[in-house]
Amino acid sequence: MNIQSVAVFCGSKKGSNPIFEKHTMEMGKLIAMLRLKLVYGGGHKGLMGVLADAVLAYEGKVMGVIPEMLIEREQQHKGLSELMIVPDMHTRKKIMYERGDAAVVLPGGFGTLDELFEMLTWNQLKIHDKKIYILNSAGFYNHLIRHIQQLQQEGFLHDGNPEERIIFCGTPIEIFNRIG
Repeated sequence: MNIQSVAVFCGSKKGSNPIFEKHTMEMGKLIAMLRLKLVYGGGHKGLMGVLADAVLAYEGKVMGVIPEMLIEREQQHKGLSELMIVPDMHTRKKIMYERGDAAVVLPGGFGTLDELFEMLTWNQLKIHDKKIYILNSAGFYNHLIRHIQQLQQEGFLHDGNPEERIIFCGTPIEIFNRIG
């Protein structure tokens, strides 16, 4: 698969562990160095802002997709290559996922989890077949890994191998070594 753009879902806050910001900066640097286009939520706050700033610092291209209702709250990033203002969250997720050749999930809150689970659901329903790479910085998603294993053990997943579409990685470089 020829990857030209990456949709990255992450927090509008930085979180309490400095590794989240460090990994986000590394992710942005790698996206730019690999000449990929970043597609993200369009905000300037939190990990979203760190990511966009890192890509831009290395002369990469960044497309932001932000719902009208979040322009003030997430402080729309003003220095992007392209900014698309959309009517709602659902449209944001759909456009981000359509415009990205691969999806990457960094640490984040409820919004990030919502985006992750919607992508997983679309994948399970065969609406798309893109793999989802999850950056498990400092074990942030260890509980999710265990929960997915429990879903599988308890017979709630429609296929027996979620590992084929959900790939957990410990570092940004590991993600780009496995994308394809």
